[in-house]
Amino acid sequence: MYTDGACVPNPGPGGWGALLTYGGHERELCGGDAGTTTNNRMELTAPIEALSTLTRPVHVLLYTDSTYVRNGVTRWLPRWKANGWRTTGREPVKNADLWQALDTAAGRHQVEWHWVKGHAGHPGNERADRLAARGLREALDAAGIVAPPTRRPRTAARRG
Repeated sequence: MYTDGACVPNPGPGGWGALLTYGGHERELCGGDAGTTTNNRMELTAPIEALSTLTRPVHVLLYTDSTYVRNGVTRWLPRWKANGWRTTGREPVKNADLWQALDTAAGRHQVEWHWVKGHAGHPGNERADRLAARGLREALDAAGIVAPPTRRPRTAARRG
């Protein structure tokens, strides 16, 4: 399972995407929010939605390019729960609603959380990135908001 989120600008409209693979089967998911959200909220929404589609408890290898999500789940979440959803500085945890939803969604499964470098050519992550961009475009279209065209990556040409 590969997940990603996007927000342009941040904060602003956002999208999320997920690629689920099992054996030779694949499923693509995406969605978005045409209102004001953040990249972190979209990064959290992607695994929540992806894990929630699974119909029975399974072992999941989940790949994200978000250190926020990976560190949150693997390092901070147990402490936040023990502290009543407060940080060590006694501040309310940002995005606590989504962290709680992710904790519930992941709790049904045996999830191994993996971080991958974004935009580094990892095929599953690149597809999740494109799905997040699609989710953003679809959310904007549904809201009647004209989105600027997506930019193609520039490639440097050598002149000899």
